[in-house]
Amino acid sequence: MNKPWPLGLDRGRWIVFCVGVLAGLAILSQVDVWASRAAIGWPDAWRAPFFFITDYGLSDWILIPTLITTLIGLVALLVVRGRWRPVTVELTLLSAYVFVGVGLPGLISNLIKRLIGRGRPTEFDDVGAFSFQNVFNDWTFQSFPSGHTTTAIALAFTIGFLWPRLFPVLMVVGLVVGISRVPVGMHYPTDVFGGLIVGMLGAYLVRNVFALRGWLFERQPDGRMVFRGFPALRQAFQRAAR
Repeated sequence: MNKPWPLGLDRGRWIVFCVGVLAGLAILSQVDVWASRAAIGWPDAWRAPFFFITDYGLSDWILIPTLITTLIGLVALLVVRGRWRPVTVELTLLSAYVFVGVGLPGLISNLIKRLIGRGRPTEFDDVGAFSFQNVFNDWTFQSFPSGHTTTAIALAFTIGFLWPRLFPVLMVVGLVVGISRVPVGMHYPTDVFGGLIVGMLGAYLVRNVFALRGWLFERQPDGRMVFRGFPALRQAFQRAAR
């Protein structure tokens, strides 16, 4: 989790990674129709749990509160002085980090959706699985990549960079959310795979930018990005406990 990029990526491996992603998409595309039609055809009792968990991938429940708390923090910094100012700075940075860490990958995902314009499974009977309306489209032709998957995976990494012990649980939840998009009839497996890649890389990008600016993270001489913790907040709790 402390490395600059996932999967051991560095300048010399990005081409290999991109080729691997394209290969993964090509392989998954061979099962897109079968997996989508089969999952949609499951009994309602089997599909019901996926309809329940899939809403975890909505971004509003993350972005709205973190945006509000970030704005409140910025306003508070105009008036807060003394020992509470460092605490306010840390809390504001935390809110901003989560907001951008989830919101930026989501924005990138939405831009890609519109540019590619792939038809969703709901349009399969009319246009098939590989029909595209580039740029000028609506939600029915914004299937790739999966936005819900992007959000869930980005959240897993964003929080995982802060508290690594939570990462395995959040990652499992994120993967389940991604998988759920197939039986609920909103995405193909390739869409889910694309959302996973965008969410992961987007979260790393945001963490790296914060580290380069010394916000919440710092870059070590060996290139690792290390979470600095919340020293001001910890001191405030210690004083309150005395």
